[in-house]
Amino acid sequence: MVRGKTQMKRIENATSRQVTFSKRRSGLLKKAFELSVLCDAEVALIIFSPRGKLYEFCNSGMQKTIDRYQRLARDVQINNEAVEPNMQHLKCEAANMAKKIELLEISKRKLTGEDLGSCSIDELQQIESQLERSLSNVRGRKTQLSKEQIEKLKEKERILKVENRMLHEKAKQQPTPDREIVPNSQIFPHTYVETELFIGIPERGTMRLPPQN
Repeated sequence: MVRGKTQMKRIENATSRQVTFSKRRSGLLKKAFELSVLCDAEVALIIFSPRGKLYEFCNSGMQKTIDRYQRLARDVQINNEAVEPNMQHLKCEAANMAKKIELLEISKRKLTGEDLGSCSIDELQQIESQLERSLSNVRGRKTQLSKEQIEKLKEKERILKVENRMLHEKAKQQPTPDREIVPNSQIFPHTYVETELFIGIPERGTMRLPPQN
């Protein structure tokens, strides 16, 4: 049989309410005992029945546990009182930062040409002046970077010219090796060169023999 979900409200029937109290009280005392034994925890449980009867469980002395609880609760309260002003300050700072961020977002949209419908003439003139100043700063920075890059290129060109001149001077200082002139007759001893000029189509099958010495 499936048990239905218990509705969390006061049981109107007195008998059923007393039976439920007895069952839940026994289960709660059992769980408190198990928690203290299994986990080595300091547990104190106080229960008053609807008729005012006291039921309690404590594994290390009820008064000792109550004193410890009151001392720790007092320390927590003191810490909370000390932290509360700081928390209020942090909340105010967070709210101010949120407002500043919102204003910056609105200003950013206006600078990009958005949400200009609610701007007056004076506001539009201020935005225009701000954009002109920004554009002037950007152009100035661009010009500066261009000049720096040109100076670097000029310096690099000067260094390359110096290196090129040094290489030329070094090449001039190196001696040129002497070359021995050898006659063609010694290089090609069996080569004959024909110097006669022929005009017309040469005859086929004709072979000219080298002159006889």
